[in-house]
Amino acid sequence: MRLTTKGRFAVTAMLDLALRQGTGPVALAGISDRQKISLSYLEQLFGKLRRKQLVDSVRGPGGGYCLARSAHEISVAEIIRAVDEPIDATQCGGRENCQEEHRCMTHDLWTNLNATIFDYLDSVTLGGLVDNQLAKAKTAEVAILIDKRGSAPATAAI
Repeated sequence: MRLTTKGRFAVTAMLDLALRQGTGPVALAGISDRQKISLSYLEQLFGKLRRKQLVDSVRGPGGGYCLARSAHEISVAEIIRAVDEPIDATQCGGRENCQEEHRCMTHDLWTNLNATIFDYLDSVTLGGLVDNQLAKAKTAEVAILIDKRGSAPATAAI
């Protein structure tokens, strides 16, 4: 079981968007350059994200995409579901025909794992990921200051 490229790219692109939307709509070309994701692939993903009302599009010069609601209200599970990404540990895709058209002995194990994964992804918000990225960036800034000065600054603006 693994999350495919579609789900990973959708979450990555949405995080990029959430980090940059404070300055207005974010162009897919910018996300494509920063994240090394094909622009045509992003267009497909964002079409699905728009239809599921996770993003809004703005046309014209200076246009692009913005989140349709607060980043803290959008879960990673919603993003993955929006791009039709299945996360399924069962061999049968939930059809219970794993072993010669019968349910296998471990079907419940894999079904419970699926539920646990989705519960976790549903508990992680885009806003939480943004907060983590911003905290890492501030930590990196302080580390650079310390490295340049040889010691911690007397008052580090964080």
